[in-house]
Amino acid sequence: MQKIGLRLQRIRKQNGVSQEELAKKLHVQRQTISSYERGVSTPDIYILIAMADYFEVSVDELVGRNRKKKK
Repeated sequence: MQKIGLRLQRIRKQNGVSQEELAKKLHVQRQTISSYERGVSTPDIYILIAMADYFEVSVDELVGRNRKKKK
């Protein structure tokens, strides 16, 4: 779980967005964003999609999924 949080924190900081700003955009509490980043809780799929759209990244990038082609 923490890996998602670390990715979220990295992407958020790279974009110069505070936890408060992201929370307002996603209609959640700032503590919720903090909880995601610390690995205490995991965002549901709807929040993941909203975050991916906001930061213009894929959900795969947020969750650290690397697709390997099957041979």
